[in-house]
Amino acid sequence: MKTLKFITSLVLTALLTLTSCQDEISEESGLNPNTNTANSAATNNFKRTAMYDGSFDDFLDGMSCSSVLFPVTATINNTEITLLSQLDYTTVINILGEFTNDDDAVVFKFPIRVKLSNYTEVEIKNQSEYDALMETCNEAEQNAEDAINCLEIDYPVTVLTFNINAEQTGSFVLQSNQELYSYMNNMNNDERYSIEYPFTATANGDSVVEITSDLDLQTRIEECSATEDTIEEAEENAKNLEVILADSTFKIESLIVAGIDTTNELVDYTIEFSNDLTVIAKNTTETVQGTYMVSSELDVILAINFTGNTQLEILNNNWVVKSFNENQITLESSTTTAIKLILTKV
Repeated sequence: MKTLKFITSLVLTALLTLTSCQDEISEESGLNPNTNTANSAATNNFKRTAMYDGSFDDFLDGMSCSSVLFPVTATINNTEITLLSQLDYTTVINILGEFTNDDDAVVFKFPIRVKLSNYTEVEIKNQSEYDALMETCNEAEQNAEDAINCLEIDYPVTVLTFNINAEQTGSFVLQSNQELYSYMNNMNNDERYSIEYPFTATANGDSVVEITSDLDLQTRIEECSATEDTIEEAEENAKNLEVILADSTFKIESLIVAGIDTTNELVDYTIEFSNDLTVIAKNTTETVQGTYMVSSELDVILAINFTGNTQLEILNNNWVVKSFNENQITLESSTTTAIKLILTKV
């Protein structure tokens, strides 16, 4: 998703002194035999991990290889707004989330400026240029040239430099993703380097891991990428479930609590979901108002909340969606697997 090969140069401060102390460092770390080149797999991993992450505004621009710079004017579902800062993201998200089964549309007023994965800022003059950028991002993703966003390196990181004879020539410290990207992207063919391990990184936004070698880095990337794929699949399933629920009516096919079938207690109710995230439970004598929300992490979660009816309290839960299709949704309580619920479309 991140590409486009132009980048501004960044001056890196290198300490090029041949000291016995540096030789001891490389011998201790066992790095001397493993010096990398511009074409090493480790170099590609470091470069992709250090690319600028533009995924934070994907709800606005639809691509992670860039982010839109302020100020920018856009029409969001027929409402024109001007964004001056990230504080205005809430307005966009509220408009996009007003209904769950509508076709959301974001149309920019060109020209706009964007920041690319190589940290360059460029002007996009029209929709054709924007579409070309989108296509380039898609190609980068298909060719595994996009950013690795699931692993965030904790800085500083020390780089040990070597000559072509694998003799250490110096070391320097990198303090940011942009410095790491610049070094890896602008490396000459005759340069050799090793990273001083271990260092720490944050995987999938919440798990701190220790990286001990180039091979370990590859393993960690594969692990967090697999988790990221699961997260993205859950997000897509959540969107599909929202469409199925919106303006649809379900009945309680089955409700099992601690192995006991309690379906008959609520069998007379129908559950009507609206596209504005409200829900109504009805039987022959009453109508009960409530709300619902579909979200996702590693799983899809359906949160239901009814008020003013003790009989329906059993439905007030964050339900893990175990499976679903157009006609049936199988749910399990997120707090206990002993509570299971099946909804069938009427």
